[in-house]
Amino acid sequence: MEDPALEPADFDTMRVGYGLHSRLDVADLDGDWLPLFTVWLDEAGRRGVREPNAMVLGTAGADGRPSTRTVLCKGADARGLTFFTTTSSRKGAQLAASGHASVTFPWLVVERQVHIEGRCDPLDRADSLAYWRTRPRGSQVAAWASEQSQPAESVEELESLFAVAEERLAGVDEIPMPDRWGGYLLTPERVEFWQGGRDRFHDRVECLRGDGGWTVRRLQP
Repeated sequence: MEDPALEPADFDTMRVGYGLHSRLDVADLDGDWLPLFTVWLDEAGRRGVREPNAMVLGTAGADGRPSTRTVLCKGADARGLTFFTTTSSRKGAQLAASGHASVTFPWLVVERQVHIEGRCDPLDRADSLAYWRTRPRGSQVAAWASEQSQPAESVEELESLFAVAEERLAGVDEIPMPDRWGGYLLTPERVEFWQGGRDRFHDRVECLRGDGGWTVRRLQP
C-alpha cells in the first residue's frame, strides 16, 4: 500500500549547477588517455568519492539488448582496464557473445566522468590467479558459494549456500580459484572525458585509437 506521507518525486527540484573546474583543454590529453585518467581517479579518491574505481559496465548479448551493472576496476595501464567476475554470469555470457564492452566512471561528486569503450577479452588464467590470491578469504568463499546470476528461492538459501561453502573450505589453507571465475581486459578504442560546465555547457574531450596512435578532439556538449 502506498504511504500517504510520501510525496511524488519532484524531478524539477533535483537540478544542480556545475562549475568546479576550469575548462578542460585538449592539450591535457597529450595524445594518450591514461595519464589524465590516473590523475582524475586519484583526485576523485582524495575528494571523498567512495570506491572511485567503481565503474558501470555495459554489455550486450547476441540479441543486441544492453545491460549494465557496477563492478570494480582492479587495474589500469597501457593495455587497458582489468576487472574480475564470475565468467558464467550474465555479463560473462554477454562478453563471450559480443567481445566488446563499455564502462563509465561516474565521479559526480567532483563533476567528472570517464567513458571507455573497446574490446573485452578474458585474461590469462595465470593473471586471474595472481589477483585471486590477493582477495580476502571471505570473498573467495563467496565466489565458490554463488552461481552468480542464477535464481535464489530465498535469503535463507543464500545463507545456506555460503555456510556450506565455508564449511567445505574450512580446512583449506589456500582456497583454489573456481573454473567459473576470472578476469577481463578492456582494451580502449574510444575514451571520453566529461567535465561539468556552467549552464550545462559541459566539457567533452574524446580520444580515438587509430593505427598511428590516439586522436584527440573536443566534442560539443
